[in-house]
Amino acid sequence: MIFDYPEPQGKRRHGPANYAAYESYRPWLRDEFDFRCAYCLKREMWGQVTSEFELDHFEPQSLDPLLRLDYLNLVYACRRCNAVKRDQTVVDPFQLLRTTRVTTLPDGTLRAHDRDTERLIRQLDLNSPRLKLWRVMWMRIVTLAKNSDTGLYFRLVGFPQDLPNLAKLRPPLNTQKEGLEHCWFARRQRGDLPAAY
Repeated sequence: MIFDYPEPQGKRRHGPANYAAYESYRPWLRDEFDFRCAYCLKREMWGQVTSEFELDHFEPQSLDPLLRLDYLNLVYACRRCNAVKRDQTVVDPFQLLRTTRVTTLPDGTLRAHDRDTERLIRQLDLNSPRLKLWRVMWMRIVTLAKNSDTGLYFRLVGFPQDLPNLAKLRPPLNTQKEGLEHCWFARRQRGDLPAAY
């Protein structure tokens, strides 16, 4: 299902560090969060070509400026979710928004399996009537495309063409160089990029 949250992971794949500006982490975060919003799972392929996604400090930089350039404090977020979150502190969505902690129901509702995840869903208003209708609409669009237009289906649920080649990037420090082998660009180069996700 297109709104299934990722499987639990112990840590992030990538570990770039010491960039002078947090915007430099964008290609890493795009890959880390599978080209979709960490909060609502909106995909890049469903939005406008530019300016649809932002980098969010889940612990606001206004409250702790030392975390401004901390990769582990950044997530890839759509403009809507980032605007709703504002300067709220939330628990790391990389840990909370996982299949074991939240389920998307057929009516578009997110059902949390624990209090922390329930609180995050409330903080970001992820069960607003408008977002639930939006999820149902996209589930229906993807189902219709799968049944009648295979090319469109794979464009909607496949990876973007401009996968970042993280091996060409040279962060001042990379604490997890092994993550380069698991980035989506490297997987495409090896021929094991899934057609849909």
